[in-house]
Amino acid sequence: MKEYVLFDHDGVLVDTEPWYYRAGERALADVGFTQDRDRYLRDMHHGQATWAQARAAGIDEATIDRQRAVRDRYYQEYLRTEAIEIDGVLDVLAALAPHVRMAIVTTSRRVDFDLIHEGRDILPFMDVVLVREDYVHAKPHPEPYLTALRALGAAPEEAVVVEDSSRGLAAAVAAGIDCAVVHHDFTASQDFSTASHRIRTLAELPALVRDGA
Repeated sequence: MKEYVLFDHDGVLVDTEPWYYRAGERALADVGFTQDRDRYLRDMHHGQATWAQARAAGIDEATIDRQRAVRDRYYQEYLRTEAIEIDGVLDVLAALAPHVRMAIVTTSRRVDFDLIHEGRDILPFMDVVLVREDYVHAKPHPEPYLTALRALGAAPEEAVVVEDSSRGLAAAVAAGIDCAVVHHDFTASQDFSTASHRIRTLAELPALVRDGA
């Protein structure tokens, strides 16, 4: 049985990714640019996401910098007003809590992360939380997950990572940790061939952990 579970955050514990996309789409529409969703999803795999299409279309960096701040405001508006819960998450965490120690390892900024968890009950289950400001190199670099292992006092073979993106999967693999990829429509087309496990929902995770992942 695994002793530690390291969760990605967006798309795994909360359904924020569609709203992040919508915020960027809206910020670009403000300057007359229409973002192509399919290309966005392809670009996201390479860590380019919102601004790659805008740059390719000739939108200058000053405009992109300005609209990035606009995007952040729109995103925070959605975090305050839209439903971002994923059904069953708290039940899964409650089932795991007597048996494992848990962590969140996210690329979310602290300001967004704190806003997401106002009035939510996920964080009391966590022994460690790492946001983007807590490490230097983002996923797919292994540093975020290696930092979490150190904070927990865990060895890679004692842990399992739960991810929904190929970049997160690559970070887990590079850190030497087994990874279970949970389905999310926003990342379903990405390459998960190196995953140790594929699950449709988090409800499958407790059994997986009990079996040693």
